[in-house]
Amino acid sequence: MQLVKSMILVSMTLILGLTFSTQNRADANTEQLVGFEAGYIVYRFGRNLGKAKLSLKADDNNQYTLNYYSKVSAFFLSDIRSEVSFFSFDNKQLQPQTYAYNRSGTGSDKSTKIHFDAENSKVKINQAQPIKWSGQLDNQLYRLDVQLKLASGAREFVYDIVNNRGEFRHYELKVVGKEQLDLPFGMIEGIKVKIMRKNSSRETIAWFSPQLNYQLVKLKQFKDGDEQGEIRLKYFTSDNSQLDSKN
Repeated sequence: MQLVKSMILVSMTLILGLTFSTQNRADANTEQLVGFEAGYIVYRFGRNLGKAKLSLKADDNNQYTLNYYSKVSAFFLSDIRSEVSFFSFDNKQLQPQTYAYNRSGTGSDKSTKIHFDAENSKVKINQAQPIKWSGQLDNQLYRLDVQLKLASGAREFVYDIVNNRGEFRHYELKVVGKEQLDLPFGMIEGIKVKIMRKNSSRETIAWFSPQLNYQLVKLKQFKDGDEQGEIRLKYFTSDNSQLDSKN
């Protein structure tokens, strides 16, 4: 049972940190999101437990799809997760539209579907009645905003979100330094960001690379001082050819 919990924490650790690429447009004072795919290896105590992938695609109408998938296993235990976010990006603002989460494997299967109604300032979670929505981001989009703010020079971030269980949460993050990282991807510099939690024994630290438009390249989580899981970037491909790199 302890191993099952550890595997789930590893997968949840990965979900907490992933972000994606942006690129400045030369013809306007705006920003455009750039399609990409990033692959990660999931570890615990240095042992390879699985993999994860995150990809971003855009259509011609400024509508975006962010897909996340992870599979973690040890012996006969497994944890498989996916998240899909549909959203728009206008005037540097992220606008969630729909979000879906699914989890399967050892233990209970879980799923969440969320619809964001900007016109009526309502959010519908699963089959419940719509409730007031005050602009909270979904479980994936706040991570993109961290990346945008890092690119603009910000060092502290505060977010209200609807998480993958349909619960409203408040997150605070802070830059705490820089490090050179030796990853499966290769040597790369990472900006170290800590998720600040009050009254919690969990500690999450993420590293984002300026060389890859502030993409997440490493993330590590601890509970009561013990390592719960770690992810490291393996490959990264981008629609911006200057960033394209795959090992």
